[in-house]
Amino acid sequence: MTTIVWFRQDLRVSDNPALHEATRRGPVLPVYILETPDQSGDEHPLGGASRWWLHHSLAALKEDLPGLVFLRGSARHLIPELVQETGADAVYWNRCYEPHAIERDSALKESLKTDLIDAKSFKASLLFEPWDVETKTGGPYKVYSPFWKAAQKISVPDPLPAPAEINFTAYDRGDNLSDLELLPTKPNWAEGWEDIWQPGAAGAKDRLIEFLDHGLSGYGDKRNRPDLPNVSRLSPHLHFGDISPKQVWSATQHATARKSSLSSDGHKFLSEIAWREFSYHLLYHYPQLPEKNWRPAFDAYPWRESEEDLKKWQTGLTGYPMVDAGMRELWHTGYMHNRVRMLAGSFLVKHLRLHWKHGEAWFRDTLVDADLANNSASWQWVAGSGADAAPYFRIFNPISQGPKFDPDGKYVRRWVPELAKLPTKHLFSPFEAPASVLSEAGVRLGETYPYPIVDHGKARQAALDGYEDVKSAGKDAA
Repeated sequence: MTTIVWFRQDLRVSDNPALHEATRRGPVLPVYILETPDQSGDEHPLGGASRWWLHHSLAALKEDLPGLVFLRGSARHLIPELVQETGADAVYWNRCYEPHAIERDSALKESLKTDLIDAKSFKASLLFEPWDVETKTGGPYKVYSPFWKAAQKISVPDPLPAPAEINFTAYDRGDNLSDLELLPTKPNWAEGWEDIWQPGAAGAKDRLIEFLDHGLSGYGDKRNRPDLPNVSRLSPHLHFGDISPKQVWSATQHATARKSSLSSDGHKFLSEIAWREFSYHLLYHYPQLPEKNWRPAFDAYPWRESEEDLKKWQTGLTGYPMVDAGMRELWHTGYMHNRVRMLAGSFLVKHLRLHWKHGEAWFRDTLVDADLANNSASWQWVAGSGADAAPYFRIFNPISQGPKFDPDGKYVRRWVPELAKLPTKHLFSPFEAPASVLSEAGVRLGETYPYPIVDHGKARQAALDGYEDVKSAGKDAA
């Protein structure tokens, strides 16, 4: 009998438990269903950059699974219809953990089982189920370090191989991939991204091998340098399931076993993978994370509203080169180095005092690795309102972060080319450079590059003043 395998964020053939178990039963019908927000119940739909990645990842999956069917509509309606049309007696899928997905999948599973259909879900996108890592009292962790300590005590099984043989059930009523209309056209703002990224399982495998061979050594220190290649850039592959965290975990363990000098860097890299797990842990146990301050006292923070300042931040025209470099890298590549994400995020919420939801929405639309759990948890972390958050008084200095993490100015010169001829001494604060230096470098402040939209010292103090309201609210609540 046919088993329908419903693909979502698991766009691969290897280490795919739902597909693995389905092929052991007999013929399969693999299907991907594109739902609108109204159909899925998702209040945080895919952004433009994610849709671009999804298209190419699905194209790659179609090559590995020629029988893959594309559909548009409500999964709650289409899957029961597929069961009727094909005579399938089972529907398998790998679990998603976003609140809307849990509600939708639970309702669908119950409905299918009522109709005597074998409906099963599997763990595929996480190393640890959110409910498997518990405190000694049986509750969720709220701080990363003890979460990571506890998680390391749970064994991670080896990845599953790709099925040796797959028999497909014929189905000729699906859509073409192009019918999903995932790619930007008017204009094609993603032109050239194919030269930067290779979505799909093959690209993920190549990216992992490249990182382990050339980027892992020195990762512990160099991961904070946006001018160096010591980051994995696997985040979009992990989000869409081009590769599984088990595959990353296993390959890293093997790499460090072969070369003991990589042990410390390998452990650090895996601890960063575990941050992703912690974000999902938080989202599962606190499903309002994308919408509400995790720390209710932060509801008292006096946020500003300024469309003009938000636009300047989005377009990389704040007058602080390190921040602007990150925002331009994001727009041109769909990606931003993690260290710069923290700086750009801090600048938005602490220097401009604009609500972290503005940043969450912009990143969700422009990042190829936009992930509801990571994005929400990270923005709340940098704002100070989240679990295990940075202390409210930690305000990244947009000037000093430059020489610290981009000491030669290579990163800034790449993404803010109008400042490329400035000496490194003045590169991160051109507004402090002598007129003669600016003139020689061809920089005209206010014309070729903007003046800072806020004064660092004054903005920092304003942010700290705002946090006094939060502290007062916290005391009142106590």
